[in-house]
Parts: sequence; C-alpha cells; structure tokens
Amino acid sequence: MSLDPTLIGEVEAWIALDPSPADAALLKSWLDEEDEAKLRRSFNGFLQFGTAGLRGPIGPGPSCMNRAVVHRTAAGIAAYMKARGLTKVVIGRDARHGSEDFTQESAQVFAGAGMQVFVLPRPMATPVLAYATTALGADVGIMVTASHNPPQDNGYKVYLGGTVDGIRYAGSQIVSPADQQIATEIAKISALAPKSDQWTVLDDLVFNEYVKITAALARATNPLKVVYSAMHGVGAESLDSVFKAAGFDAVIHVPAQQYPDPDFSTVAFPNPEEPGAIDLSLALAREVNADIVIANDPDADRCAVAINDSALGWQMLRGDEVGAILGHYIATTMHESTLNKSFANSIVSSSILKKIAAKHGIEFHETLTGFKWLAKIPNLRFGYEEALGYAVDPAHVNDKDGISAALMIAQCAGELKAAGRTLADYLDEIWADYGFHATDQISIRVSDLAQIDALLHRLRSKPPQAIGGFALTQADDLEQPTDGLPPTNGLRFWLGPNLRVIVRPSGTEAKLKCYIELVAPQNEAILILPLLRTALTALMVAE
Repeated sequence: MSLDPTLIGEVEAWIALDPSPADAALLKSWLDEEDEAKLRRSFNGFLQFGTAGLRGPIGPGPSCMNRAVVHRTAAGIAAYMKARGLTKVVIGRDARHGSEDFTQESAQVFAGAGMQVFVLPRPMATPVLAYATTALGADVGIMVTASHNPPQDNGYKVYLGGTVDGIRYAGSQIVSPADQQIATEIAKISALAPKSDQWTVLDDLVFNEYVKITAALARATNPLKVVYSAMHGVGAESLDSVFKAAGFDAVIHVPAQQYPDPDFSTVAFPNPEEPGAIDLSLALAREVNADIVIANDPDADRCAVAINDSALGWQMLRGDEVGAILGHYIATTMHESTLNKSFANSIVSSSILKKIAAKHGIEFHETLTGFKWLAKIPNLRFGYEEALGYAVDPAHVNDKDGISAALMIAQCAGELKAAGRTLADYLDEIWADYGFHATDQISIRVSDLAQIDALLHRLRSKPPQAIGGFALTQADDLEQPTDGLPPTNGLRFWLGPNLRVIVRPSGTEAKLKCYIELVAPQNEAILILPLLRTALTALMVAE
C-alpha cells in the first residue's frame, strides 16, 4: 500500500517546521512504515480553537496537542495582540503531561514577538492564573490545562484583561468573536515564529496575594474536620495555604490523590462528577468521622462537596445544591457585599438562584453555559454553573474558583456545626423557603461527534410529544433564541411549568448532556426523576 502523495506532502511540510525533534521523528517513522491510520488521525485538520481555547489528545501533528500546535497558537495570539496594541501576557500551567513544554514554547514565542511575558513559578491552580491576569494588569492570560479531561489530553485556556474590542473582559475567558479572530490569525501562520528567552518567571508574590485576598473571605476561624481531595491535580498547595491563612484547621488529605499525577492513577476520569471519582474521599471521611468532604478537579477551578446525611449516609451534593447553599449564604449573611450587585447562573442550572435573588432584592441574570459568559455580567457578586463551578469573589477572580468556593462552603458548614446544624439542615430550610428543586444530569460519551449532531437534528426536526409520561408543552431551539441570549447548539423542552429538560453537547468533551429540573414536593420528585432518566436516556441513544 502506498500513501496518498497529498498526505505525504502535508506530513513532510509539518515535520520541517516541528519544534519537537521527538514528534518529528515519530511522524517520520509513521511515514516510513506507511501507517496511514495514525497519520490520518494526526492530520485530520488543525486542532480547533474556540471559546474554550484548545483541548485535545497529546500527540504529533495538527490534530493534537503538541509543541508545534502550541507554537502556532501562541504566534496567532501574538498577532491578535499586536493588532490591538496589547503587550503583556502571563502564563500558568497545571501538572499534566506536556504542560511544562507547552508553557516554555508559549513563553518563547510571545517573547520573540516582543511581548512582556510572565510565567507562574510552578504548576498552580487555574484561579491563581485568573487572579494574576488582573493583578498584573496583563492583557492576556494563558493557562495550559485540560482541566478534568482524561490523562491523554491537554489544552490551552485564554483570558483577556480590561476591555477588548468593546467587550469588558476584566480577566475572564474569551468569547466570540475573539475566538474566531484568533483562529484566523493562527491559520495564517506558515513559518516558525521568532523565539526569545527574555521572559520572567514570577516569584511567589502574586500567589501570596491570591492566598491573602481569598482567605479574607472568611469571617472567623473554623474547626471543621474536612477531608479533601486534589484529584491528582494542583489544588492542594492553594487550598492548604488559604485555609491556613484563614485560621481554619488543616484539611485531611486523601493521600493517594494529594500530589500531582499526570496519569491520574486512582480514577478513570479525574472529574469529581464522574462515578467513583470521590470514593477514596468518602472512605476516608467515614474512617476519620469527617464533617464534610471537599474535592477539586485537577486544575482546581471546580469544587465538589459531599455531606453525611443522617438519613442517606455520605452523599455528594449536586452542583445546583451547592449553588443554592452559596447563593443563600451570601444573600443572607453578606448584605453589604450584595448591594447594587448581581447574581447569575447558566441556563442549564437550577432556577432557584433567581428566586433567592428576587427575595433579597438582588439583580439576576441568566447566561449561556460557561463562565466565559457569567464573568461578563456587570457587578457580579455570585455566579455559578451546575458543573461544580462557582465564583464567590469575582472582583478578584473573574472566573470559577474551586479554592474560594471550598473556603466559603467550609465556613458555612462550620457556622452551622457551631449552632448544632448541618448542611443537610440548611438545604432543607432552603427548600422550605423556595420549594424543592430537583436537578439531575445524564451524560453520554460518544466516539464520533457526528452522533451528537445527528441526535440534535432528529430532536429538532421531530421533538418528542411526551417524555416519561409528561406531555411536551413547549420546545425551544437554543440556536434560534427568543430570550435575548446568543444562539447556542441545544434544545430546551418544557413538560409543564415546573419540569424543564435541556439537551446540548458538552463544550469540552465528546459527550452529549441532558439537564433536568423538576420543582415539586420532595417525595414526588424522588419518584419522578428515575422515570425521566430512563425515558431521556432511551431518547438520546435511540437511532
């Protein structure tokens, strides 16, 4: 079998400009072996740059994360910066495979483009990079991370400081049209960009400032017994430092998950939402009789919480439940900090935060999914999305922050414990005030993204007339919104006034996601949700 000459030419041209000798040698060996399958996988178009930046499997060629792709991406971002008079960039990274190399390549390219470049001193949590973007007055922040993706992946998050092209970013992630504009600049790169080693590795000053400011959110010392998992990521240093500075007792680490491990050796997927991911945390909590469990994802911008419910035992709270707790806590205990401020959540999150905001006279906004949208809300005081993302101090970290969220949830739990109450009691009180809001999520992982497109096309062209015995009363195509939000790929089904279903693709993984919210008495919701899960799962996997 002989290879297509066009493919050979494409591979040889890539090899000639690959800054990684190892990747170039691997591609050359595939050419010599005429391994078309591997070459096609690596040369299936340039890794797409979007509002989530880059994210994909590590490997050679334009379809994967590697030094060559990062080189072009940094050069494209530098061109975008030059066109707007932007000159200052700060770069952070997690501890994944490739993160150090990708950080160095980026720093060299930005410096070679004449930018003022700063690099965080070691692998650190994403919220520290988000804070540094604002604190240093940087025009651009880069975080090399794939967050909670599988170990074979890496990625590239892009933040903008200040106001760019009329959009107030203030240290938040890019939104359209910046993603398309950067992608256009990346596509223009046809030669290796100049490189320089004239960049600065920061000392611990910015990190220490982040710790001090975050710890200041605490109102009192806290003797709560917390079991904590860093999920093999970089969160432990930040969380330990913040809890210590706040006067909280040291957390009890899950030993096997405390230190960075790019292979994530104890979990199938390093995401606290995935089944089994916090099993070690729960086992340790039972052993030491902990008050709560807190887990971050590997780059520590998300926060998971588990509690010991007297009736159910140890249970992980849903993201919407933590969002309700934090929203209610901020609204009822921090009155001055909510004056002339806004609450916000994403469209797939629970409707309860809107009700909390209304009761306390706080302006409320709903956004598309993703903190890139939540962070653009004017005067944001608290924002969250159901996928374990919370901004409890957006004035300093204009992004989701799993460290500050952990501190605030521990503070709330500690105050409740001192009063002889628990987070479960607190939730019951919230439900009593606003009604029980049951939420659930179904995630279906796919091997081919075309499966997602096909399903959404089918549901658009022929919406179900009923789901789980509930008649469809309204179908909204989120690509043709009527509520003032930008268009997005997804569908929203109303099955009466108190039952909402949203189906959409994941923005970061090859998954189809379905979000359910049911507002009903708890005893009814417990019976209805399993029926809905079964019906929706069948709907999403049907041919």
